[in-house]
Amino acid sequence: MTALDWPALMRAGFHGLRLTPEQFWRLTPAELRLMLGQGGVSGAMDRKGLDRLLNAFPDEVTGE
Repeated sequence: MTALDWPALMRAGFHGLRLTPEQFWRLTPAELRLMLGQGGVSGAMDRKGLDRLLNAFPDEVTGE
């Protein structure tokens, strides 16, 4: 596991992204990397990806 450069991440979060301390500390390192453009997200989701999400997290119908 790579050590995180907290001073650099805090500068990027507070000054670059203009996050409040509360917003910054609620983020996971993965979320922060994504916000800084360092995440591994590549392109738009295709239909297979959407179907996987729908199966994993189906809408819940309550009261019917």
